[in-house]
Amino acid sequence: MTETLFTLSFVAAAPFWALMIVAPAWRVTRAVAASPLIVLPAVAVNLVLLLPLLGAFWPVVTRPTLAGLQALVASPEALAALWAQIIAWDLFVGRWIYLDSRERGLHPLLMAPVLFLTILLSPIALPLYLGLRLTTRNYGVAGAPRGDKARTMT
Repeated sequence: MTETLFTLSFVAAAPFWALMIVAPAWRVTRAVAASPLIVLPAVAVNLVLLLPLLGAFWPVVTRPTLAGLQALVASPEALAALWAQIIAWDLFVGRWIYLDSRERGLHPLLMAPVLFLTILLSPIALPLYLGLRLTTRNYGVAGAPRGDKARTMT
């Protein structure tokens, strides 16, 4: 059961990643990604794994030590629960990157590798994207620069 839930945590998130990477300009993708609820399938898997282990998790998260975390993740169920949490978090971060990049008008071919990296290593992809944001002008979807001038034009 644990192996199945471990796999399910990624399988549940994969369609959302596919939409954001393969069909970023599709209106359905934008509508789906607009909801933060897309992380709920991975969160549900996390909760199924986590709730029975809450007694073991609580001391580790309230008084964290490396030794305590090592002992906790020796359990396949605890490690699978942490994996589902990582999957949910990565999707949440990826969703924000996708929405922000669309709002800024960044090209999907530029964003596809960033989003793919977010799946694998969001702690590297997020600062990479934030740096990318600094090097590009802030354009809205319609192509007009965002800022005071753009607001007064409407």
